[in-house]
Amino acid sequence: MYEPSHFKVEDRAALHQVMRANPLATLVTAGEGGLIANPVPFVLHADEGDQGVLRAHLARPNPQWKAIAAGAEALVIFTGVERYVTPAWYASKQEHGKVVPTWNYVTVQVRGPARAIEDPVWLRAQLESLTQQQEAPRAEPWNVAEATDAFVSVQMRGIVGIEIGIAALVGKFKLSQNRQEADKLGVLNGLSADPESESQAMAALVKQHGFGISA
Repeated sequence: MYEPSHFKVEDRAALHQVMRANPLATLVTAGEGGLIANPVPFVLHADEGDQGVLRAHLARPNPQWKAIAAGAEALVIFTGVERYVTPAWYASKQEHGKVVPTWNYVTVQVRGPARAIEDPVWLRAQLESLTQQQEAPRAEPWNVAEATDAFVSVQMRGIVGIEIGIAALVGKFKLSQNRQEADKLGVLNGLSADPESESQAMAALVKQHGFGISA
C-alpha cells in the first residue's frame, strides 16, 4: 500500500481498533484461477502468534478456501470511515484556486500465511467468537447455544474455517494532515456541518489527527 509519511500509522492499538470496529473486510488471495476477493467478517485475536491472528470462515462452495488450502498468502483489507472532500472547503481555493478534490479515509491492511480448517471443534469456537463479537452491544445478545446442536452441526458442514497469521500490519489514515491549517479547518467545518454520522465521525478524526485534539 502506498503510504506517504503524513498518513502512515504504526500504532498497533489504533490499527486494531479500526479492525475491530470494521470486521467485515475484503479477503484477497491469488490461486490458479487468478485473484479472488470476498467480503468476510473477521475476528482479531491480538494476543496469539507473533503479531496476532485473524479468524473467519467461508462457505464451502466458495473456491477461495481451496486456494488457501493450496498455500495462497492472504491480504485482508479493513476499510474504516471515508468521506469525499470538496476543494470548496479549502481556504486556499480563494487565495490561488490551485486545489483539487480528494478523499479522506481510514484503511488497514494485513498480510500473512493462511490455512483452511475443517475441524468441527475449531469451527464451533470460531462461530461462537464471531457471534459474541457482533452480538455483544445488543441488550439481549443471541448466542450459538440458542440453536440446537444438530442444526449447528449441519450448518458447520457447509463452511470452512480460515486462519491468517499476521505477518505484516500497515495502516493509512488520510485525514487532511498534509493541508495547511486554514484548509484543514475548512475541511473540519465542512464535515461538521453535515449531520450524517459518517461525516461527523470523519470530522472527529480530522480534529484528532489534523489538529491533535482528542474528541
